[in-house]
Amino acid sequence: MITRADLIAQVVITQFGKLPSKRKPAVRDNGLHDWVPLSGIVAEVDGRFTCLALATGMKCLPACKLPESNGNALHDWHAEILAIRTLNRFLLDDCSSLIENRPHSGLLQTAPHGGTSDEKPRTPPFRIRDNVKIHMYCSEAPCGDASMELTMAVQPDASPWQRPASGIIPLPDGSDPLPGRADFSQLGIVRRKPARGDAQPTLSKSCSDKLALKQATSLLCSLTALYVEPANAYVDTLVLPESQYSSVACARAFSETGRMSSVRGKTWRGGYVFRPFAVEATTVEFDFSRRAVLARAAEGISASNIAAAWSLSGVEESIINGVLQGRKMSDQRGASHMSRRQMWRAARHLARRLDGHDAMAHPLSQPTYRDVKGGTLLAEREAVKAAVRVAALVGWVPCREDADFNIDVAS
Repeated sequence: MITRADLIAQVVITQFGKLPSKRKPAVRDNGLHDWVPLSGIVAEVDGRFTCLALATGMKCLPACKLPESNGNALHDWHAEILAIRTLNRFLLDDCSSLIENRPHSGLLQTAPHGGTSDEKPRTPPFRIRDNVKIHMYCSEAPCGDASMELTMAVQPDASPWQRPASGIIPLPDGSDPLPGRADFSQLGIVRRKPARGDAQPTLSKSCSDKLALKQATSLLCSLTALYVEPANAYVDTLVLPESQYSSVACARAFSETGRMSSVRGKTWRGGYVFRPFAVEATTVEFDFSRRAVLARAAEGISASNIAAAWSLSGVEESIINGVLQGRKMSDQRGASHMSRRQMWRAARHLARRLDGHDAMAHPLSQPTYRDVKGGTLLAEREAVKAAVRVAALVGWVPCREDADFNIDVAS
């Protein structure tokens, strides 16, 4: 019998299958087969499932590279995080289509109480319809706390790894980075993205930590939250393959009985609530998962260095090192649709076309991205993030780099 989790996984995998081969893992000249994680966001409406956004990828920028990004490069393109950013791009695009009377998804509607005051809109102008449920599929367990038991299980020696006293590469500010894959005797803690021990550390927190936070802030990123109410933008179900699902780890990482217990039942201003998602397992296997590729690769496997992104609104990209394939970080033409630079442009484009919401245009025309993020319109969302980090996700170090760039006023 096909379960709902199976249907969610199948919708994402089927949509990925429609992408051209250049956006999929390949077999290298030396015979190694590439594998890659896949994540997707699915809308359920009256029993029908539609993939809204998907992404593959498994890398992120080291902290030392952030000052060079200038808003062009993605900081984190692990599949889960890139899929969420691609969903946000879809929502901005869909808002534009809705107000410009172009074909749109039908998932959004104008908010019934939207309007302006002298200082800011009382509520965002759009909302996701009440009959929409949002699900997320991941072909691999999210890195960080939700995968620690799986990490331990594949070790020849189950003794906890200890980080060496010397040889740890500090962050640019001189501080010791959070553990990545090491120190797995420490459970329920905030971790950075895993990497080789000799790799430059990243400021990007693990996918488990970011998904845990999304249970309070919703899937909306900051700029999208200016336009869409959070109420129906929370994940209802997270779907993982059976082999990647540890009920103990997921309960600890995400549930109100685990490390998030201190925010159980919490509500905040702006319509934000703590809404934990259910985690369900599927027997459906992604053809390019690590397990599937390993089963057929005689010469061995390798992690793909190419990430891909797709959205229902028309985004389709290949990404290497955080920018469009074939471009450099210093080149604005290399900025992904999901980059800070392009998301800011899309948000400002939308503000100019909204009747009755002039209060948005000025905050989005601030001199720098840092000024936009620190504006009063996003204060309620920032307060939610701060509260959860203090109460549940202790040790979270916010990334404050790559925020002093600007975009042309006319763009």
